[in-house]
Amino acid sequence: MTRFLARRLLTTLVSLVLASVVVFGAVLAVPGDPAAVILGMNAAPEALAAVREQLGLDVPAPQRYLQWLGGVLRGDQGESIQYQRPVARLIGDRLAVSLPLTLAAALLATLVAVPVGIATALKRGTVWDPLLVLASQVGAAIPSFWLGLLLILVFAVGLGWLPSGGFPGWDVSVGRSLRALALPVLALGLGQAAVMTRMTRAAMLDVLSQDFVRTARAKGLARRSVVGKHALRNALVTLVTVLGLTLVNVFVGAIVIEQVFSLPGIGRLVLTAIGNRDYPLVQGVVLLYATAIVLMSFLVDLSYGWLDPRIRYA
Repeated sequence: MTRFLARRLLTTLVSLVLASVVVFGAVLAVPGDPAAVILGMNAAPEALAAVREQLGLDVPAPQRYLQWLGGVLRGDQGESIQYQRPVARLIGDRLAVSLPLTLAAALLATLVAVPVGIATALKRGTVWDPLLVLASQVGAAIPSFWLGLLLILVFAVGLGWLPSGGFPGWDVSVGRSLRALALPVLALGLGQAAVMTRMTRAAMLDVLSQDFVRTARAKGLARRSVVGKHALRNALVTLVTVLGLTLVNVFVGAIVIEQVFSLPGIGRLVLTAIGNRDYPLVQGVVLLYATAIVLMSFLVDLSYGWLDPRIRYA
């Protein structure tokens, strides 16, 4: 186990370094001059050169990358060109919206998908099976932004129960902030629940068809014991993998939902930064997404040995 942890940590670190190179290179390839964005297209060449020097754009790209990476390791991702504030502080402020949205949507997807996925697997061959499968397929085919607009029309415009967008802030009112996140959580969570339901059903069907489950049934064990103690426990490895993918998909999918509901989260921040050629801010946010994906993969791998004692790492 120790050797596996060491190898996995090394792989994770290498993946993070490669991700930083890709992020820096991709942002570097974006057309546009940040100095021209700040001063305007009609600025004097001398003024543009001075701003480029101030931003560190006058040095070679490899040197800029090493300087940026060194700052990231120290917790300093530079200063936003547009907001004139530290990138890390801007990201931290926006995470106060995006993180609760992501966690609540992933929790909703799990609470809906796991029971429904197990039910569809147990109801295979009955009249309920095609209906549940059809419902999950329709849910997976509906884009989250379209579902968000539909929820706004019904619950905000039609019934007036919930706000259609905006976010007052946790310091202003916790209750109003929770109400502002209700529709975005539904739009994001229900779409992922449909996808997660299909994957849960497939995992349960695979386990239920194995010999040890048939043996447990032949011994006369109760159905609850067969499903809970035998089938579900052995399907946990697949379900944890699905949960990890769901968290990543929800975190990335929140970019669109934040636009639909006008939420001041990470998604809106990075889209605004891209439009304004705010390179330090774009690099910081995209690196955050890449880091979240790599770390989630690392945590999922670690959970395998804990969930299934049969798994041994050399």
